[in-house]
Amino acid sequence: MNAICLVDITDIHITMLRHPREMSKFARMKQGNNDLTSLAHAPVGRLLWQYSLPAVTGMLVMALYNVIDRVFIGRVVGPDAIAGLAITFPVMNLSAALGVLVGAGAAARTSILLGAGRVDRARQVLGNSLTLLLINASVYLTLFAIFLDDLLRAFGASDATLPYARDFMSTLLPGMLMMNLSFSFNNIMRASGYPVKAMLAMMLGAGLNALLAPIFIYLLDWGIRGAAVATDISMTVSAAWVLSHFMRPGVNVGFTRGTYRLQWSVVRSVIAIGAAPALVNAASCMINVIINRSLYSYGGDSAVAAAGVFVTFSSLLVAIVLGICQGMQPVVGYNYGAGRPDRLRRTFFLAAAASTVICTTGAAIAILSPQSIARMFTTDSALIAEVGGALPRAMSAFMFVGVQIVSTTLFQSIGKAGKSIVLSLTRQVLFLIPLLLFLPPVMGLEGVWLSFPASDLLATVVTVAMVVWQLRVIARMRPAAPPSTTCSPA
Repeated sequence: MNAICLVDITDIHITMLRHPREMSKFARMKQGNNDLTSLAHAPVGRLLWQYSLPAVTGMLVMALYNVIDRVFIGRVVGPDAIAGLAITFPVMNLSAALGVLVGAGAAARTSILLGAGRVDRARQVLGNSLTLLLINASVYLTLFAIFLDDLLRAFGASDATLPYARDFMSTLLPGMLMMNLSFSFNNIMRASGYPVKAMLAMMLGAGLNALLAPIFIYLLDWGIRGAAVATDISMTVSAAWVLSHFMRPGVNVGFTRGTYRLQWSVVRSVIAIGAAPALVNAASCMINVIINRSLYSYGGDSAVAAAGVFVTFSSLLVAIVLGICQGMQPVVGYNYGAGRPDRLRRTFFLAAAASTVICTTGAAIAILSPQSIARMFTTDSALIAEVGGALPRAMSAFMFVGVQIVSTTLFQSIGKAGKSIVLSLTRQVLFLIPLLLFLPPVMGLEGVWLSFPASDLLATVVTVAMVVWQLRVIARMRPAAPPSTTCSPA
């Protein structure tokens, strides 16, 4: 079969297509926000803004609707409901870990393959990712349903908080599959050149949830179960929107017959990259168990509720950083695949600087005005006082977290799975878990809160060392040879 050589005079971009019908697809692919040639030629600052702004908006909206849920739950149902919701975080992290294992790995592989011009292989990654997600979800949802009470007890639920945690999780289980599908394929949508559409998909689900949550929680008086129902409905709508994108003709990467049967080489490449963020989420589950148990032992349910406020506020900041990372990932992955180390390095430094500004601002607010944050979630004076003492301690070194997340994304985006895994686990496993085990017995409740900044500082040292070394290696990359305009038989 002969290859067809298409030359775009505007961008001086040459694409090799292996079937005549690809010509019409290529013409459609050039329209709108899915112009992949910009990843190789446009200024990286503009690219990072173009890809990050929709991602940040989408992530922030998603985080905000979680905040809205917790504000209504805390004010309408009470402090025990906030504590019960905090108990469910480890279960949510386990679900997210299995979704990210596929979604993040597939997104990174898609960017690298598109940068190398291997569109057919990217489609194979997409089809295998759908199969993997469905298999994973069927297994873990069944296990969660059978052992839900045991899991919640193991994660620190007390007699007072277990009913709230059970009501929320038992209702949310059907929607967790939809969450995985929506979030995972949203990442692939963005990685394949559709950042604005990915943002709109996230805003669709978040907006619907923000509309339904107060109706179900307050007006219909469904309590914490109403928040879960609202999430189920909104995530189902969002997942349907995202999946329909990949069924449309002319998209850069779409569902294609023959790509759904699992191939070990594809599965291995996806999981190898996705393992790092998945392990972060799994580690978060284990850490949340340790945190909840330590907080309950030294401070009771009010300390667990304070941790719920801490996690909710910090998740807003992390959502912005993750949005920046999602915008960075296609630019870094594409230019790594295309052999452009100069553009890769500049993108990383811009993303790291922006993330540091966000985390520093959030840390300053938490240190200077923690009780104002607490009053957003509760009117209970004891809980407000608890948060006022905990938040400044827990977030005193949060300004360094942004660089750690961006650096992990750098390794993930260039396919360095092992390094990404090591770096992603330093803060939460290598440092935080030992600190949580040793400081509280010595310092009590104070030791739990101080474990967070201590871990952040130690992990920053490791992060800087690994990134400096990797950037020196990247600097020695050979730029890719310019494409030839001569077509030869395939």
